[in-house]
Amino acid sequence: MNLNNIIHSDFPFNHWQFNDCLDELTLNEISFSKIPSGDRAYDGTRAADHTGHGIDGKLRLFITKENKLDFPHLTKLINSLQNVNVVNQISKLINKDLSRSYVRLEIIGDKKGFWLKPHKDISEKLMTMMIWANPYGEDSNLGTDLYNNDFKLVKTIEYVHNSGYLFSSGEDTWHGLELKEIQKERRCIQVNYVSFKTDWPVEIAN
Repeated sequence: MNLNNIIHSDFPFNHWQFNDCLDELTLNEISFSKIPSGDRAYDGTRAADHTGHGIDGKLRLFITKENKLDFPHLTKLINSLQNVNVVNQISKLINKDLSRSYVRLEIIGDKKGFWLKPHKDISEKLMTMMIWANPYGEDSNLGTDLYNNDFKLVKTIEYVHNSGYLFSSGEDTWHGLELKEIQKERRCIQVNYVSFKTDWPVEIAN
């Protein structure tokens, strides 16, 4: 993963944008992997019940030790994010200790009707990273919307193939997705360093 061309912005809160970050094989895995299907309820949350265990929560696709053979390139990406040098690089960037955290990676395929109300990430999400894959030529305005403390939309991070952003959870990190026109699918991955256990603990320097 390439984070060499990262750009910092402090408006409306600290976040970092980057592009040309993944190779084509990894992007294809994001773009065309099968995501569980089923009835979905779009209520402005990703899990459709505010807890992570609702209707849509049961249809989320996380990469685990159990399914990793189906996602070799994304597993390789997870392994790189476990590496102590990468962990230290991102720790310094966001000024947060990630040395005892875990990596979590989800493939996302948002369909017509999906939206996210302005929200802040839970404190257990130490870092959030989104990387866009746009195989269907969707509009660039489908990226993440950023809000000020009055919940006014002040910036949209564009939905551009092989680009993304990251930030660390905080008191002013309001973000979401206004209800916009998704023609076919909004593909991306969400990567987190989290404080709770996953299958992917980070390496700790000796």
